[in-house]
Amino acid sequence: MSAQPVISFKGVSVKYEDRQILKDVNFSMNNGEFVYLIGSTGSGKSSFLKLVYRDILPDEGSVHVAGINVTTLKENRIPELRRSLGIVFQDFQLLPDRNIQENVAFALQVTGKKRKFIKDRVIELLSMVGLSHRRYHMPEDLSGGEQQRVVIARALANEPRLMLADEPTGNLDPEAAASIMELFRQINNRGMAVLMVTHNYDMVHRFPYRTVKIQNQTITEAGHQSDLVSM
Repeated sequence: MSAQPVISFKGVSVKYEDRQILKDVNFSMNNGEFVYLIGSTGSGKSSFLKLVYRDILPDEGSVHVAGINVTTLKENRIPELRRSLGIVFQDFQLLPDRNIQENVAFALQVTGKKRKFIKDRVIELLSMVGLSHRRYHMPEDLSGGEQQRVVIARALANEPRLMLADEPTGNLDPEAAASIMELFRQINNRGMAVLMVTHNYDMVHRFPYRTVKIQNQTITEAGHQSDLVSM
């Protein structure tokens, strides 16, 4: 495993219209690390993630992700960057006209993988998240927790170095949320780095990992319980 950080921000500043979102942010996340990113609504968490997967560029500073200089990355190499990432959103974003197996397969089809490989890999991924028995069901037939498991399986399809999770338990009941967190813990234990944006501080306490906080346009370590409950 490379000793190079999987994410590195150096002197990163971002403005949106006339509003300063991030200012002179320095941040590093190691390979295989699990990090929570917390902060109040509008503090810049979404902008931070967008910088990582190159949806926006910084006004100042540099961003490196999985060994790639995102700041100078050419447009035609953005798909290469995103294939090194697994991205899980709060609102699932499954294709409603395709069954579960087809939803996961889609992530492999767009990279040109052979049909036999795709079939075997999809079964492996759905088994990993406990849903191989539901592979022919449509998304609407699944609970919220099950849909999120499908999203995670899809995000793992190309064996990314880093998993980005944006409020992955935000639409789930406590039991389903705990189940999803356990799945992320297992993913991390297998060596994959996980960066999770969350407001679920109960889960942060239940599954303790390094926690960083965006506040006043910068990022600080949030190692104490008072840092969480004051949000």
